[in-house]
Amino acid sequence: MDADEPTRCICPLLAEQLLAAMEDVFGSDRQRIDHTRRVLGYAEDILDAQPGPSPEVVVAAAILHDIGIHAAKARHGSSAGPYQEIEGPPIAREIMEVLSIDAGTVEHVCRIIANHHSAADCDTPEFRVIWDADNIVNMAKIADKADRARAIKHIAMVFKTSAGKRLAEQVYRLG
Repeated sequence: MDADEPTRCICPLLAEQLLAAMEDVFGSDRQRIDHTRRVLGYAEDILDAQPGPSPEVVVAAAILHDIGIHAAKARHGSSAGPYQEIEGPPIAREIMEVLSIDAGTVEHVCRIIANHHSAADCDTPEFRVIWDADNIVNMAKIADKADRARAIKHIAMVFKTSAGKRLAEQVYRLG
């Protein structure tokens, strides 16, 4: 998905509101904004191929998954995953509560954000979609350096949905 491509969204109003809030938090950080839009696009592609997970939870989690990255850097001097998992949920909760998103969705999205680097305490269908979508985007960092066999092995070992695995293989021309 091209970062300049308009977002095709399963929940258009929700996505529009959350994207605006995300862009307010990230300000001029185009890298973060573009990353988020790519994750959202791949999450929607996975949902299209593997229906079942809640679209509202997936859309919200895709847009807000890295929302704590600037707070992590400011508070801990690092934007490493464990710090994002600490700092992201309170920011996401505030955004979602302002938008009057139901409490169950808020809790689920915050739990996904609190585990999106470690997968320590969340294994819902929605989490798996976000995990795979984020990994498809992040895999670009290793795909150029990895040989084909290593990239295929990475997908087999790391990805959690069959649709995510197929999409990663397609995106990186491994299938």
